[in-house]
Amino acid sequence: MIRIRTAERSDLEAIERLLRESHLPTAGVAEQLSGFRVADDTGRVVASAGLETYDRAALLRSVVVDPGYRNRGLAAGLVRGLLDDLRGRGVPDVFLLTTTAADYFRRLGFTPVSRGDVPRSVQASREFQDVQCETAQAMLLRLPRGSQGGRR
Repeated sequence: MIRIRTAERSDLEAIERLLRESHLPTAGVAEQLSGFRVADDTGRVVASAGLETYDRAALLRSVVVDPGYRNRGLAAGLVRGLLDDLRGRGVPDVFLLTTTAADYFRRLGFTPVSRGDVPRSVQASREFQDVQCETAQAMLLRLPRGSQGGRR
């Protein structure tokens, strides 16, 4: 049975392996692990997603699913849970970088933005500075004020 839970220190190696296998950056994952959630299939991490919070903005990062577990809604479930947490904390803007999944994130409500529109605090993140992300598309989701829980 697959369970969504907060990442633990013991999950770090599995998260980084999933990211490397999907050619996604691992820079900063260890330092930001407290902002990660994982999908756990009886002790095996099969998906992850993370959030880094900077002032009034957040960076959604490291959304990855093991190929054998794709198309089951795991990524969407992880992202929804993280966004619900942000709504509860009153963080209005969520940014991300993607080179391959812009269409997927559009379906979740994100819109493309110029990298220059991303707050400097987010631009200073290790993920944003990673060479793998130099050509990535920046995207933004504005969370409605006072909205908590539920689906959009």
